[in-house]
Amino acid sequence: MGLLVLLGVLVCLSAAPGPVAGADRSCADLRQFYTGKGFTLIGVPQTEISGEHLGMCPQGPTCCTSTMEENLASLSTQETEGLIREAGRSLQAVFNALYRSFDTYFTELHGRSERSLQDLLSPLGSLYSQNTRLYGDLYTDLRQYYRGSALNLDETLSEFWSRLLERAFKSSAHTDVNMSEDYLECVAKQQETLRPFGDVPRDMKAKVIRAFVTARSFIQGLVVSSDVVRKVSQVSLSQECVKALMKLVYCPHCRGLASVKPCSSYCSNVMKGCLANQADLDTEWQNLIDTMIQVASSFSTEPSLDVVLSSIPVRIFDAVHFLQENMDTFTAKVYQTCGSPGEPGTGSPALHEQRKKSGSLTASEYKPSPTAGLRLEMQVSDLSSKLREIRQYWLQLPVALCNKLAAGSAGQDKCWNGITKARYLPEVMGDGLANQINNPEVELDITKPDMTIRQQIMQLKIMSNRLKNALEGNDVDFQDASDDISGSGSGMCVGGQCRRGRPGLYANPPDNNRVRGAATSQTHLCSLLLLLPSAVLLLQR
Repeated sequence: MGLLVLLGVLVCLSAAPGPVAGADRSCADLRQFYTGKGFTLIGVPQTEISGEHLGMCPQGPTCCTSTMEENLASLSTQETEGLIREAGRSLQAVFNALYRSFDTYFTELHGRSERSLQDLLSPLGSLYSQNTRLYGDLYTDLRQYYRGSALNLDETLSEFWSRLLERAFKSSAHTDVNMSEDYLECVAKQQETLRPFGDVPRDMKAKVIRAFVTARSFIQGLVVSSDVVRKVSQVSLSQECVKALMKLVYCPHCRGLASVKPCSSYCSNVMKGCLANQADLDTEWQNLIDTMIQVASSFSTEPSLDVVLSSIPVRIFDAVHFLQENMDTFTAKVYQTCGSPGEPGTGSPALHEQRKKSGSLTASEYKPSPTAGLRLEMQVSDLSSKLREIRQYWLQLPVALCNKLAAGSAGQDKCWNGITKARYLPEVMGDGLANQINNPEVELDITKPDMTIRQQIMQLKIMSNRLKNALEGNDVDFQDASDDISGSGSGMCVGGQCRRGRPGLYANPPDNNRVRGAATSQTHLCSLLLLLPSAVLLLQR
């Protein structure tokens, strides 16, 4: 019987939990690391403790308390959000640089065109010198439109030609004739039917409107893109992401594996889960960037942007010269429609002198220099190449973050996989919220997208439509529909039920319930073995 008792004791001792391997391991490295991050050593263990209290890191021997785990989780979140904002600021800087570059180029073109007015229109004599404000106002209106003013370019240009026709007709009349405002208004109304300036107003209007609409829409596109980046970069990470980041970044420190970097595939799944909503920007983002590249390319399409702006004074001169050459015919037709304001006489002597001086100057004699054309080509090339570089920004963001955090390709067998130092086996998820349904690292409800990001997706779509209309010469103001976005599901659910379960990290992951069940069975076995000698004695009696 003594042998039976001894056997039971030995079995129980062998089944009972012994001291954890490495339980006396020093936490000196973690203590130094922890204080280096700005935390105090209050409550920080000197040696490893059991890890049953851990809520984010794998349970096991650890140097981290629950408070330390929470502090490091907050820190990993702050650092990751800081990296996201830093990447966003870098991208905003790219858009700001593109804006400054194009804006400088365009305003210089506009300024040179305006400054050339005097040289090109001075042969018109008093028709120019007495109406400098009329010409200046045209350029002011064009500048204000480019800067975002709610002007109707079609009406602005039509008004300019109407006022110019009034001034030209008045200067051609005899000096004794007094024309009323109503009469001059009647003269201006003959512009569409009699076409006193020939085809210049119609041709110039189409080209100027297209040039300014595309230029304005392009800089608006740069501003909207930069603003989308700013707003999306400020979106807070979810609580599930906070846990995943802690496990990725600082749990190795708690386990005494501070020098072991996360496996790249493991990092990819964490970042793709954390930035799933941001990745959903990709389709509309690429659509907007592609459209902006199209618009930039259109600047060098004949008639190019520099040709259109530099030829405005020339086209005005051609129009006035055409009117002067055909003033007698035009005047006769105006008299038939509007009546005679008085005896027309022989017209203004100054006008006849202007006709002699003006000669047959045409727009073909004024073209931008080859260097101007070369600068435009360089401008378009620079804009296009830089836009292409940021075309896949939202898909590349998780990759960029993991390049800072994860191990290189050579260390994939000796990296942190979320549990220990070994290869990471699960497959890498795709991009976007819908593809995270089986993400093993970050649990997400794919039916609940981030509404701030959904609003920015709508802003990208609106801006793309505006740019596409600009390519056709149409300036359409779209209503901001960002507040009307519905939070509809992604279509990944059947019958209202959505799968949210996640696969384990490995093909045969440890089952905690089974482990607990095995421990309970061992306890029961010990009890039975200890009771066995007593049962034998009772039977012997």
